[in-house]
Amino acid sequence: MGQSKPAYFNEMFEGDRVRPPYAGIEAWAANMPVELRSLKQSEAEALFRRIGITFAVYGEGGDPDRLIPFDMFPRIFAFDEWRKLERGIKQRARALNAFLMDVYGRGEIIRAGRVPAKLVYQNEAFEPAVMGVKPPRGVFSHIVGIDLVRTGADEFFVLEDNCRTPSGVSYMLENREIMMRMFPHLFRENRIAPVESYPALLKRTLASVAPPKCDREPTIAILTPGHYNSAYYEHSFLADMMGVELVEGPDLFVEGDYVWMRTTRGPQKVDVIYRRIDDAFLDPLCFRPDSMLGVPGLMNVYRSGGVTIASAPGAGVADDKAIYTFVPDMVRFYLGEEPILKNVPTWQCAKTDDLGYVLSNLGDLVVKEVHGSGGYGMLVGPRSTKEQIESFRKTLMATPENYIAQPTLALSTVPTFVEEGIAPRHVDLRPYCLVGERIELVPGGLTRVALTEGSLVVNSSQGGGVKDTWVLAE
Repeated sequence: MGQSKPAYFNEMFEGDRVRPPYAGIEAWAANMPVELRSLKQSEAEALFRRIGITFAVYGEGGDPDRLIPFDMFPRIFAFDEWRKLERGIKQRARALNAFLMDVYGRGEIIRAGRVPAKLVYQNEAFEPAVMGVKPPRGVFSHIVGIDLVRTGADEFFVLEDNCRTPSGVSYMLENREIMMRMFPHLFRENRIAPVESYPALLKRTLASVAPPKCDREPTIAILTPGHYNSAYYEHSFLADMMGVELVEGPDLFVEGDYVWMRTTRGPQKVDVIYRRIDDAFLDPLCFRPDSMLGVPGLMNVYRSGGVTIASAPGAGVADDKAIYTFVPDMVRFYLGEEPILKNVPTWQCAKTDDLGYVLSNLGDLVVKEVHGSGGYGMLVGPRSTKEQIESFRKTLMATPENYIAQPTLALSTVPTFVEEGIAPRHVDLRPYCLVGERIELVPGGLTRVALTEGSLVVNSSQGGGVKDTWVLAE
């Protein structure tokens, strides 16, 4: 007897009935001729290509600047569904920032025995250079990307937290722009909450965390590794939308207690740096001495209150996949509240008992690298061959502390346009929570879709696509 297929929650259909959030597009989807769908799909791809929305995948041959596949069938949330998610996301962002302030300060949660000291202080994302630093407004992570999956009508789980430089917000904005251009009648007929205020909110957030030594309207710059970075389009897009400078390391220098930007009108002081490069490359005098991407002396200015770095160096210790298991405890410890959003049950392979269970059930679990991202370095047991499982078993046994494991969740599906028509495909969601003087997020996020039938891996680097995400206004 073969294994029974798990039941997946279809976000549009409940049996033969269309769920209320999708009622406004039922006729549009059902009545679109194949020829029109093909035409619109080609139009969308041409727009993405013309605008320059590309995503480089490292190590691939062929087109280094390929398009992420865009699916025209929107993913839709009712207002009440979104409100619950919004409360949970904001709660989690508050707790994660409280944790970062604590572990780079007194370490109360560790003293209380709620989080093991080893997981924090021996974590490769922990930066001793930040110990004792109190960033403006106590914010370490200014843009928090919370990856969510849905398994039922009221069942949402946090898959992982992204506290460093979560990418993809440009796709959220451009997906909406292209859908509005191609199907304006859908936006006239449905009350869809707007997302285009995100760049303005981001700029306001960054300005609100200007450093103590800033006594005027803060100057903001986005620090990029350059054109060859996979998210470079997003860096330039956000700089353009916010009306701030896009800079690379050599464009900045340190003099006195400040960071300066080279301009055609002479040096200009920079107050807030939205960095899109990793900690290791920020300052060759503090981190990797061979870095050509950062700014020598930047950390000294940061520690002295002359510049704000968003998100702060060392923020990555809060989004480590081993630390993830303790986020519900952080909510209780720092906020005195019960978590609104649930974690996925997680086994820590560094623990002997957990490792034994994982090794005995590899074929049924998803195993991930603690520091991994982008869908790399993971095993999806139910989708792997016996040879792949046995090969991964050896890796896991050699370095168990590098891995966690989770059950294979029955990710919800959303109708998706495929060659044979419309078919359900698995999705996740990344909303972007901005943390500064206030905590806010636009109603929506980046829906990623696994375009291969049956696949649960939605990452763009693994062939996933993107959808526009609608939140129906109240």
